[in-house]
Amino acid sequence: MSKKKNEIEHDHTQVTENGRDNYYLHLADLPRSILDWVDQHSHEVVAVWDKSGKLLFISKSVLPILGYKPTELHGISWAKLISSSDKQYIQQHVTITENKKHTVNLNIRNNQGKYIWFESTITKIISNLNDGSYYYISSLKDITNKKEAEEMMVRSEKMSIAGQLAAGIAHEIRNPLTSLKGFLQLLKAGVDAKDAYYKIMIDELNKIETITSELLFISKPMTNNKEPESIQSMITDVIALLQPQARLHNIDLRRECVQDYYIHCDRSQIKQVLINIIKNAIEAVEPYATITIKVRECNHLIEIDIIDEGPGIPEDIVHKLSEPFFTTKQSGTGLGLMITQQILEQHDGHIKILQNQDKGSTFRIILPIHDIAKS
Repeated sequence: MSKKKNEIEHDHTQVTENGRDNYYLHLADLPRSILDWVDQHSHEVVAVWDKSGKLLFISKSVLPILGYKPTELHGISWAKLISSSDKQYIQQHVTITENKKHTVNLNIRNNQGKYIWFESTITKIISNLNDGSYYYISSLKDITNKKEAEEMMVRSEKMSIAGQLAAGIAHEIRNPLTSLKGFLQLLKAGVDAKDAYYKIMIDELNKIETITSELLFISKPMTNNKEPESIQSMITDVIALLQPQARLHNIDLRRECVQDYYIHCDRSQIKQVLINIIKNAIEAVEPYATITIKVRECNHLIEIDIIDEGPGIPEDIVHKLSEPFFTTKQSGTGLGLMITQQILEQHDGHIKILQNQDKGSTFRIILPIHDIAKS
């Protein structure tokens, strides 16, 4: 009886907390059969890395998910398993601190060479041996289905935007086409000043090309290639696309950007964010209103304000705007702001919705600044 009692006390630690008895069982004390079962039935891959980034342990669940046997990966560097863009992003923007969870989305290569989307939660653990050593523990969750669903929603929203912009773009293209037709008729009649006509015609064709290029951009699938990008350049592209719709409703798109800044981003995704918000502002305001786009730096962050003169957003529905399929517009999909928020989270950014003092709302996009001098 005494021996059995000692064995129980060895296997379990009894702690008194808030007047109740709690029992803590060390992982190493579990029977091997239970550890094997947990290892084989876990839906996530668990890995332990040394401080140099070499793999020390990975759970057996890696086999059905990535096709590797655990022994095939022992000693491999984490950087060899992920895409080059993800590697660069982690090295530049992710600092893993002790006992704090960091979650990033990664493309990890399986044994067939195909990249699979994973959500990785990483924690730094200090060794209890007091020798200054530490380890990184990560869990990997396959989010391929989630990504596919997100991409489907993005495509749906893109096509909805394209359809809603069609009327304004058709009107904008018709004007230069009319000019081109008139100049061709003059040239056919043998008029002089051909060089001046040619220049005007080329300018009109360039205008059409710009509009159609930005419209085609909407229908393209979004990538995940992050590079240093100019905010001014992205805003210029988006204004070129949305200007026809703004003119159709006699709305003035005004830009107040004194200085150019760079952010580390996927250009197509951030342009999608700008399109979603500015387009919403165009639809929210009355004719002859002004929408102002301001950019500034604040505490090593970039703030892009889209300021409208619309009716404003009631405080009781602000928190609902990022919910899927919630919309205040008759023809809206309710996906635009949800997609916007997801894209910004992937870029370590977020959005704030502010009430203007006089009238309307300000949608503030906040993103980390990229120091182009360090690139």
